[in-house]
Amino acid sequence: MPSPAHHPRDPLHGITLEMVVNELVARHGWAELGRRIPIRCFLFNPSVKSSLTFLRKTPWARKKVETWFILEKLETQPDAAPAPTGPPRGP
Repeated sequence: MPSPAHHPRDPLHGITLEMVVNELVARHGWAELGRRIPIRCFLFNPSVKSSLTFLRKTPWARKKVETWFILEKLETQPDAAPAPTGPPRGP
């Protein structure tokens, strides 16, 4: 699946809540999600379906999950250095 197009003002542009939850679970597991964001849908009998239901109804919890996801994406993306301008340097 290709990476969603980058949108300058919204880092979650083209990324669904399900994609966010699945990636965090794959990377950290349910135990770590429950430790960092102690909500029942992460701690007791966790599933993607129950988590999505809860997160869609609970804005503060959704915000925490999305913020964690965005911060991780920013940490893992290599800094894009601007391309050099002008003539190339010679020996």
